[in-house]
Amino acid sequence: MTFKTLCVGLFFALFLTHMYTSIPDNIEERWKVMALNAVAKTCIFMATCLEKIGIMKFEEFIDMIFRLDYVQPLSDEYITVVDTAFANIPVRLYLPKKKAETPRRAVIYFHGGGFCLGSFKQRALDYLNRWTANKLEAVVVGVDYRLAPRHHFPAQFEDCSAVVRFFLQDSTLAKYGVDPTRICISGDSSGGALAAAVTQQVQNDPKIKHRIKIQALLYPILQTIDIYLPSHRENVHGLFITRDVGIRLLSLYFSKDEALMQAMRRNQHMPLESKHLFKLANWSTLLPEKYRKDHVYTEPILGRSTFSLPALMDHRASPLLANDSQLQNLPLTYVLTCQNDLVRDDGFIYVSRLRNIGVQVAHVHMQDGIHGALSFITLPFYLHLGVRIKDMYVNWLDNNL
Repeated sequence: MTFKTLCVGLFFALFLTHMYTSIPDNIEERWKVMALNAVAKTCIFMATCLEKIGIMKFEEFIDMIFRLDYVQPLSDEYITVVDTAFANIPVRLYLPKKKAETPRRAVIYFHGGGFCLGSFKQRALDYLNRWTANKLEAVVVGVDYRLAPRHHFPAQFEDCSAVVRFFLQDSTLAKYGVDPTRICISGDSSGGALAAAVTQQVQNDPKIKHRIKIQALLYPILQTIDIYLPSHRENVHGLFITRDVGIRLLSLYFSKDEALMQAMRRNQHMPLESKHLFKLANWSTLLPEKYRKDHVYTEPILGRSTFSLPALMDHRASPLLANDSQLQNLPLTYVLTCQNDLVRDDGFIYVSRLRNIGVQVAHVHMQDGIHGALSFITLPFYLHLGVRIKDMYVNWLDNNL
């Protein structure tokens, strides 16, 4: 028996052990979701095993899997696609070929991946950005910011901010024929966190001439101070991403110190001086009653950690920690949340806070939604749910940008 045959056999055996998992009743295409979830959980299990025996780090193995799905820039009859750099940050540009009579709209998109994984090169995101450029006849910019754990916060934020600042320069807007009054910042998952944080910065910086017209946050991660929200409790063994994996990636965003990961698992990672921040993310008052009725709020235990990480209290890492004065200048905001999602409540709380201070918000909640659905909009990893989310997002952009 060859080594490859052994590996395939092991993967198949692990796949079968994860195949029959509990799937919510309202999930569409149940068997397909079950199979895709089994693949994801099998890869996670193998990554964990490889790390335990010292062959490679967990995130290195998952990144290797992600890279199998990367695609090169490929232009077609409608869109020119080119990889370049803005402010020394890699970007992929999608430029409509059709001649425009007036300046074009533009969308800057930040990919997800828990701040540790992913790229604009992923097949599904390349397709999403290409589709957006084609349907809106807009310039679309996909951004490859630096990733953890090689680069910790605030590297990711700084890269995304640098790209947006570069793009908002008059010379760049003129070069690509972009209307400075019709620009959107978008992102999914951790990319949603970066989109929210960068939009907060741009809208409040008097040195920046142009402002963002709209922002779109797709199942965003918006806080790291409380890792025991109702959605965290209900999705401990969630589809595609579990609470344990989510915490592992979030902790690597800030530090390689495993003590942080262990503290986050117990929800005991925040310092005493962070107490005043919890009112900004208090789900007992900001989450709709429907989603908190079966849970009792307990404030995280503070001051138990032995490390000092000011980044944990930084609103650039957790956009929910921005105060009301910082949020009041935000543009029209689209927030999409998914019911079966570890970070569902982050989006709900942000919607509540924005509406409370008068910011216009379009909130779409997918009762049959799952985190990362936009990863499943191309063959062979195709789900109707992902396509519905893609179409709703692009249609909203078309109507509001």
